[in-house]
Amino acid sequence: MKIAVVGATGLVGREMLKVIGERDLGSFLLLPVASPKSTGKTLSFRDKEYVVLTHEQAIGEKPQIAIFSAGGSTSLEWAPRYVAAGATVIDNSSAWRMNEEVPLIIPEINGNILTNQDKIIANPNCSTIGIIAALAPLHRKYQIKRLVISTYQSVTGTGIKAVRQLENERQGVVGEMAYPHPIDLNLFPHGGYFLPNGYTSEEIKLVNETRKILDAPSLKITGTVVRVPVMGGHSASVNVEFETEVDPAQARILLSQTIGVIVQDDPEKNVYPMPLYARGKDEVFVGRIRKDESQPNTLNLFIVTDNLRKGAATNAIQIAQYLLAHGLLR
Repeated sequence: MKIAVVGATGLVGREMLKVIGERDLGSFLLLPVASPKSTGKTLSFRDKEYVVLTHEQAIGEKPQIAIFSAGGSTSLEWAPRYVAAGATVIDNSSAWRMNEEVPLIIPEINGNILTNQDKIIANPNCSTIGIIAALAPLHRKYQIKRLVISTYQSVTGTGIKAVRQLENERQGVVGEMAYPHPIDLNLFPHGGYFLPNGYTSEEIKLVNETRKILDAPSLKITGTVVRVPVMGGHSASVNVEFETEVDPAQARILLSQTIGVIVQDDPEKNVYPMPLYARGKDEVFVGRIRKDESQPNTLNLFIVTDNLRKGAATNAIQIAQYLLAHGLLR
């Protein structure tokens, strides 16, 4: 089997290689792919050196799986070409997520909808994955009526340029700016670009993707995205109104029994999710589970996910594992 990783030299691409190295995908040949400025260079994977390929070279090898993390325009242009060569594409950009013919997948939530006819599979937004991984089991049992979400997103969600901006500011170095404002010792309610309705593109992604994954097109959702000076890990404060009464203790039990979710909720001992301790981990961490005393049938939760791991790379690799385990590759 041959697996192409497109965008292999980028922040998420490197994390994908790390996750692939940790997980059992059977015997395969790696085909690292990157932009022209990186092709021809080498990178290490499992103690071997691999030459970074062009798209044409990788397609010529006819990979069975192509995992993309190279931006929306690259995915729109090249994903169909990999498919035409026989690959199943798992795409980490926003390019295909809202395409009605493309499944948007968190394997443990809705992997069951995949078939061998799905040749492009979309990986959700990094904030969406963690939030929905925690909310889906509650939705199944109690039926979510409305969500109010505030996210606190790491600079790694923007990319290496933003990481360098934060590092430069902490060192007093004047450098290239990824954001319109300083990020060190600061935060701002701005993720993506602003739309005519006053929301940002990141906020609308959260709304649309949540509805699609939960198969709840009329679900009421509103959100605010905040960028914070954190190096890894997206956090979310979520207010969830349900159709029926939900006991916080029962919610804790249900979440603690959910694969991939860890409940950290002991306020008396200052135990609650934090990005500092979620970094480098694949689980979704949930805490501060409590009743909203201002209205019935409503809980507050705090959810933290490593945005480069489960929020991006790990989820994509888990999709590949699901395809292999269920014989869905043609």
